Amino acid sequence: MKYKSPDNQGDILPNLLSLTTEKEINESEFEGFLKAEIYFTEKLSSRTKFDAKYILGLHKMSLIHLYSFAGKYRDVNMSKGGFPFAAAKFLPETMTEFEKEILSKLKNKYERQEDLIKDVAIVHGELLFIHPFREGNGRTARLLANLMVRKAGLESLKFENVGKKEFEDYVKAVQNCANKDYSKMIDFIKSIFPS
Repeated sequence: MKYKSPDNQGDILPNLLSLTTEKEINESEFEGFLKAEIYFTEKLSSRTKFDAKYILGLHKMSLIHLYSFAGKYRDVNMSKGGFPFAAAKFLPETMTEFEKEILSKLKNKYERQEDLIKDVAIVHGELLFIHPFREGNGRTARLLANLMVRKAGLESLKFENVGKKEFEDYVKAVQNCANKDYSKMIDFIKSIFPS
């Protein structure tokens, strides 16, 4: 399902590499996110702080080669399947609130796996609900979730195990985060948590 925005630019956004096909865009975006994943994984330490600046850095490194808006909050309102994301004009304030209310309260070390799963679920769900970027929100949120799990010394979440049915549940879980109901997202993260 494609995004809807006032500018209705369609499937291919204007890009710095003048790519014109969805296949080229997908490959370039994949390479960018892979590069960022390697870089940020190598830089992980017990002092790594997940905050709004860190999230902007993930997005920027992943897409700076392709889009002029990399590492910047979107300036257009967006929706998907009739579900509106956070209003563009309030994104700086929304992300500041997300940082204050959620990111700043993350533990530096987790004694219980259930606590880590809950925190990953809340951060992941809220970030997807906010949808701060013009493109690359899901991949940025998945990358951040994996970095949170790796910081705790575990392997990546198993997002590759998500099929059509699981994806439908995942979308509903994100929508429930709008009401601060994280139970479905916790169940989802639990289902793909490394064993």
